[in-house]
Amino acid sequence: MATTVNPDPEAAVAGKEPRGPRSLLARARDNLAFRSVWPELNGAMGDLGTYIPIVLSLALARNLDLGTTLIFTGIYNAVTGLIYGVPMPVQPMKAIAATALSDASFGIPEIMAAGILTAAFVLFLGVTRLMQLVYWIVPLPVVRGIQLAQGLNFAMAAVKYIRYEQDLGKGKSMNRRPWTGLDGLILAIAAIGFILLVNGAGSESSSRRSSTVQDQGHAQEGDTHPESQEEEGRQEEERGGRWRSVIRRAAPAIPSAVIVFVLGVAFAVARHPAAVRELRAGPSRMRVVRISREAWKQGFLKGAVPQIPLSVLNSVVAVCKLTRDLFPEKEASATSVSVTMGAMNLVGCWFGAMPCCHGAGGLAGQYKFGGRSGGCVAALGALKLALGLVLGGSMLRVLVEFPVGLLGVLLLFAGVELAIAARDMSSKAEALVMLLCTAVSLYSSSVPASQMSVTCAQPSSTALAILYIADSEQSSALFIIPVPWLNEQGFFRLDIAASSLSHELGRTASI
Repeated sequence: MATTVNPDPEAAVAGKEPRGPRSLLARARDNLAFRSVWPELNGAMGDLGTYIPIVLSLALARNLDLGTTLIFTGIYNAVTGLIYGVPMPVQPMKAIAATALSDASFGIPEIMAAGILTAAFVLFLGVTRLMQLVYWIVPLPVVRGIQLAQGLNFAMAAVKYIRYEQDLGKGKSMNRRPWTGLDGLILAIAAIGFILLVNGAGSESSSRRSSTVQDQGHAQEGDTHPESQEEEGRQEEERGGRWRSVIRRAAPAIPSAVIVFVLGVAFAVARHPAAVRELRAGPSRMRVVRISREAWKQGFLKGAVPQIPLSVLNSVVAVCKLTRDLFPEKEASATSVSVTMGAMNLVGCWFGAMPCCHGAGGLAGQYKFGGRSGGCVAALGALKLALGLVLGGSMLRVLVEFPVGLLGVLLLFAGVELAIAARDMSSKAEALVMLLCTAVSLYSSSVPASQMSVTCAQPSSTALAILYIADSEQSSALFIIPVPWLNEQGFFRLDIAASSLSHELGRTASI
């Protein structure tokens, strides 16, 4: 049986509350309110395992202005937290970052051109509401396949960060990481054990809890009274032992990710004490990036083309569907997410801030560590903004010494949490589509760039090749669109792609 979702989340929330200055102010206050202080602050750290390595790599390899990026991404975090009321992440655009790190000729003008073009395309889809159509067309099993592949990629990258020393400036793994030291294996393994002890498997999402209760109600009506639940809790406490119940009660007050991050900063200073003396007060000087005609061309071909499918699928469609899973009472429509993503880059990229997007992995990571409101990402945004204004680009001298193994630990749990979202595929047909999408995505991300150019820099870019058609509860069809859409030089051919898609969509209409 095919899993369905509401094609228009805006319609679901329309008419719930009056629109006016007072209601908007009350909604903004509610969106930024902490549900619980320490879990929210802890959740703010859940996205740093993705953010810090990419930004540091580009700052070292391509002279990305760290201070400017901190200021703009801090503003992005605050605005998205205010608008959505959920821990909506702000992450670097990964396909553009991968291209910049693998191609020495792809510098700051090309990076910004790629970000502006991607943002303009996504904003166009949002303003015209075509993104809502895409959200409705892409079936849930395809999205789950993308999420599973992205989660597994995060987890594998995390293991690499933990197991091997990293040269972030070159984007390469070095020798095996030593067991001891301020960035050793023992430290990373201890951090993993600490987070598992405190957070465990995490809490169920609201939608999953409600569906579970509903299923129990259908199966055995009237048996889910508070008294019976308390009795079950007492029995579980007796079976598991008193120490487990103590840890379970104390866990929400222990900010595991905050402790790991603060410990990493302390170790960074201990590894290079002179870095503190090299800090300089004041923000970086902002300049408008000059983009030549050739930079626009290279930014489009090498950066925007592989990034656009990833942004549409993972940064908008997957984020909206994961938000509905985790926060069914909140509104995050494909239209609004694409508009905020496009608008923030059309401003920041002109001043040299790293092109950013929303991401399902960041949302899963922040939820894993306790983020439940917009105040979570707003707090992270305030921290970024303060560091950018007070220390600017000089922060790079400290962050380059941050133990990469600890970043790998945070990234590992973010990847696992994102992959777990795929567990709701209940039928064999749905699981088949999801796993095929995952297999194609994982394969495309493992192909060397020299063989497939930059179009396979990120896994989600080829997931568009798989479509799933569910006619009814009894029948379904699956086919894979052939994607020989590259010319002899490895660049994307729009004419071949359009012809192939037109042919296959014609076949789809006749089924």
